[in-house]
Amino acid sequence: MTATGSKVPFVPVPASQDVAKEARLPLGWRDACGSLLVPLNVCRHETIYATWKCDDLRHAYEKCQYDDFVSRMKLREVEDRKKREEEEA
Repeated sequence: MTATGSKVPFVPVPASQDVAKEARLPLGWRDACGSLLVPLNVCRHETIYATWKCDDLRHAYEKCQYDDFVSRMKLREVEDRKKREEEEA
């Protein structure tokens, strides 16, 4: 089981370059969760940023961001552990 409680490991799904360019996503936001940010931004623009109308999309995007962070920290922890073991040996 992963740190987020699911049995399926986090698999990032970035937005394609064409979709990100068409949606005018800034380069800093074209990360692993970019495919979820595009529909969230569309919803925000269509509802004039009425926050309660895009809650499901926002929650999915924030969960993706969290899962991405947790997976990167787990990878870093494994790398750090290997590095310490090599230094001790």
